Amino acid sequence: MNKYEAEFSNLVRSFRKKHMGKGPSRITTTFCKNWAICEMEGNLSPVEKFIASANEGKQALRAARTEMVKEMYRKNPPVEMEEFLGCKFVEVFVDIDIDRDFGMSVFVFDQDIEKKFCN
Repeated sequence: MNKYEAEFSNLVRSFRKKHMGKGPSRITTTFCKNWAICEMEGNLSPVEKFIASANEGKQALRAARTEMVKEMYRKNPPVEMEEFLGCKFVEVFVDIDIDRDFGMSVFVFDQDIEKKFCN
């Protein structure tokens, strides 16, 4: 992870903390073409971990976590990320493994950020 990818990780953590109350404890970002791929650990709050102890709770939590995060970025475009990268945010793809408390988000931008920041 280079310094730009590390700074992007900090922006993701800050955005999540601001809009969800808690950010992941660890984020690793990789720029690939026009994607910023973020691997995230330590996403769940203590209450969410308790909810996940029941099977129905686990399914509801996964659905809520993935859809809620996508909706959060739709309603609150990540201006800080756009300013930092100098390009426009297009969309985000999100998934989480509740058992491992490991999530991934793929941020799509309108320019090749790998070429811009990794050469």
